[in-house]
Amino acid sequence: MHRSTLHGALVRGYDVILVSDAHTTGDRTNWGAPPPDQVIAHTNLYWTYQTAPGRKAGTVAAKDLDFGKTPQGSHS
Repeated sequence: MHRSTLHGALVRGYDVILVSDAHTTGDRTNWGAPPPDQVIAHTNLYWTYQTAPGRKAGTVAAKDLDFGKTPQGSHS
């Protein structure tokens, strides 16, 4: 999921929970970007604490994902 997708969904009124261990990314270090593991860690860090009025956002590990309830790792 691209960061713009996360932010776009949240500002359009959706609750957005990111699965913290289900990222895909490419290695762009040849162009000056950080290594993939650092990109993933940064995305997880800031999305864990993302907020918006009346919306739920946060992260959850795949093993803890349950479509029937709010994930434990989320913040609202």
